[in-house]
Amino acid sequence: METKKNWLKYDVQEMVNGDKDCLWHHLKPHKCFESQEQMIIVEGKGLMVKDIRGREYLDATSGGVWSVMVGYGRDSIADAVCAQMKKMNYFAGAYGNIPAIKFAQKLLEKLPDHDKVYFSNSGSEANEKAYKIVRQASRISPERKGKYKIMYRDRDYHGTTIGTMSSSGQAQRKQDFGPFVEGFVEFPHCCCYRCPHDKTYGECNIECARKIEDIILKEGADTIGGLIVEPITAGGGILRPVKEYYPILQEICNKYDIWLIVDEVVCGFGRTGKFWGHEHYDFDPDIITMAKGLASSYEALSATVVKQKIFDLFLNDPANPDTRLDYFRDISTYGGCTAPMTAALESTRIIDDENLVENSRVMGEYLLERLHELEKYDCVGEVRGQGLFCGIEYVNNKETREPVTEEQMATLMGNLLAQNVIAGRTNASFHGLNNVMNFAPCLIITKEQIDTIVAAVITAIEKTF
Repeated sequence: METKKNWLKYDVQEMVNGDKDCLWHHLKPHKCFESQEQMIIVEGKGLMVKDIRGREYLDATSGGVWSVMVGYGRDSIADAVCAQMKKMNYFAGAYGNIPAIKFAQKLLEKLPDHDKVYFSNSGSEANEKAYKIVRQASRISPERKGKYKIMYRDRDYHGTTIGTMSSSGQAQRKQDFGPFVEGFVEFPHCCCYRCPHDKTYGECNIECARKIEDIILKEGADTIGGLIVEPITAGGGILRPVKEYYPILQEICNKYDIWLIVDEVVCGFGRTGKFWGHEHYDFDPDIITMAKGLASSYEALSATVVKQKIFDLFLNDPANPDTRLDYFRDISTYGGCTAPMTAALESTRIIDDENLVENSRVMGEYLLERLHELEKYDCVGEVRGQGLFCGIEYVNNKETREPVTEEQMATLMGNLLAQNVIAGRTNASFHGLNNVMNFAPCLIITKEQIDTIVAAVITAIEKTF
């Protein structure tokens, strides 16, 4: 007889002690927890979460890392996953399974110019797959011979593995983890507020895009195989490129036969008011990576989606001893789980049926409008964003744009949390520029909840500055 245990039961103090004694948290300096208690989240419904002490918060971060797209407590996702796991929970991704097939079909409906889907576990892994595709193609394809290098943009973030860190433009995130992988080449960011070329939009020649060609030529165009960007830079400060940027980038990539990789890990699935972040611009990526909102974080799932021309490079005769290893020799153990694809199918259905992409657009415009009201404060340097993905850059001097200190940001965020609102911020990412507060609430947010968020930010600003 099967023994059942209620894993939802717990003793509060036992869990508080266990958190301190047993867990190594992500991105946290643990010294501070010797004298204070770490927040433990135990429950969520809609946009509201509750901690182990019973305190409730309005979550403006979709789970802290912008990924719970349809909100907490969706019974239909849990029920679908439960039914699938009872029938078939796992078989290695070298074989097929029904949820994977169905969700791949759904993804390609959303990406009609792309043709094949490779599933894995996280955004870092999705990007690693893209890099491995570029690298292997540079060995097995005569027309791509030697094109192994991958270009990435300053302030963009593509993952936490050594490979994806090698392609991330965030100095503090990378500090102490080197040496990094050879063959990754950085180019300047595209933030108009802090233009790396000291230009003003409207009077410039979009140097942030055009100068990429100079770097390509310096490196050797015959060595560059891929170029990766976030449609809107996320953890780097919510940086939205100007409309001319990506068409110029596309033209340069096409000129030198460089595969354009778009990292939709954060921006995909409605976050920016369109289903995909790159839909705000006129360009056509060769490879698209995604995670986070893919299954609304009810399960862990990522995907790397490619055009047929890329997939075809790996179609080689296994009977030919010279080409028998020229297939994509990669594996992701949990890419064979059925529950994540099932959760993704139901989450995507909810997004479509409840028209949440449109809600993201409409509520995003309202959120940005409300946040622009805060520009009256001396500490608010710039408000920027797209859809339900917005940021405030805080400064000590509007004229010089001197950023606030990390200590000031920590105080500000603490004062916001005291209003029972959770927002995000750039944290241990840049030297001297960890000064952006960000908002990425679940796509189901209402005007009233936005008003609550903005009122809390106002209170936090006035208490801090």
